[in-house]
Amino acid sequence: MRRDVFQAIADPTRRAILLLLALQAMTPNAIAQEFNTSRQAVSKHIKMLTECKLVKQEQKGREIYYHINAGKMNEVDKWIEQFKKIWQTRFNQLDQVLLTIKKNKK
Repeated sequence: MRRDVFQAIADPTRRAILLLLALQAMTPNAIAQEFNTSRQAVSKHIKMLTECKLVKQEQKGREIYYHINAGKMNEVDKWIEQFKKIWQTRFNQLDQVLLTIKKNKK
């Protein structure tokens, strides 16, 4: 099943996992310890993050390490950036209107 990136990052636990993995690659057990939860619960979150390609896995010996997929995170950032530009333009316009009102009151 193809997962939606925004569905994945909507969950606060998955966002927290992404923050952890942004710092360093981790095993599922290490991630689970950070959340004081079962490995099964963490595995469900990791599975969703992996399905939408926000997280990649790498086998090192007998352990599987998960790390953030910077390329996919960059896609998310670019999508959000569109809205930042629109909002910034609107805030700048609002600032101008407020300055004009303030000048006219003097």
